Amino acid sequence: MTKIIVITDIHITSVGDAIIGLDPMVRFQTVLDAALTDHRDADMLILMGDLTHHGTIDQYQRLNDALADCPIPVIPMLGNHDRRDAFYAVFADAPKDGGGFAQHHVDLDHHRIITLDTLDGPPYPTGHHAGRLCADRLAWLQDRLDGAGDLIPLVFSHHPPFDTGIVGMDAIKLADGNQMLDLLATQTHAHLFCGHIHRTISGSLRGVPWTMFKSPCHQGVLDLINRDSSLSIDEAGAYGLLLLPPDGVVAHSQDVGPSSVIQRDQASE
Repeated sequence: MTKIIVITDIHITSVGDAIIGLDPMVRFQTVLDAALTDHRDADMLILMGDLTHHGTIDQYQRLNDALADCPIPVIPMLGNHDRRDAFYAVFADAPKDGGGFAQHHVDLDHHRIITLDTLDGPPYPTGHHAGRLCADRLAWLQDRLDGAGDLIPLVFSHHPPFDTGIVGMDAIKLADGNQMLDLLATQTHAHLFCGHIHRTISGSLRGVPWTMFKSPCHQGVLDLINRDSSLSIDEAGAYGLLLLPPDGVVAHSQDVGPSSVIQRDQASE
């Protein structure tokens, strides 16, 4: 089966800067190395937004350097912590749609990969982290869904277009997410993948199945009351692994850290 590695919410910082005491670059390299070691036969790597923490050129350059030896094609996406101009200043050859957005599609034997740009801006108001798909980006998505034919659409969006119950993050989800769901609900076999929440969550809404992956760095908190979207915890980082049989998709989430080392249970022998 075709294999796709998915890593979201990398949050690369400038040299010496940490997030809740963690070095995002070290965490990313650890997770990426584990994914590529265990899945050398993967066909591509999708980076699902929040590539950097502040959207600065030096942070994108650090990420670009970390990907220099990646042996498989990389599809980068943008999230609310990213900045489009700085991203393209470093990743000049990254995919771009006709409107200048970081959107792309790739056709495989049985699937169509569709990656979206949900970054709202410019301008980028201070403290604004909700996502948006403008009319042009929605039209682009509609066109890619309509053109998929018999291919199964796998749609990747940094921001989820729905509430998860984690109220702090629900306040900064994709604005007007119903418009995206309207399009996906017409696709019998479409599957939606999201980041942004820094948690492994899955579900379905209006007949649309969706899967969400953790960050390689800091994780979100299952808090259904606190409206602070910055709440984070130091838990094992993770990557997603998609297996693509001809008639669907299987999504795995793999933690990477000391607690994830595989061992044999001697007591069971």
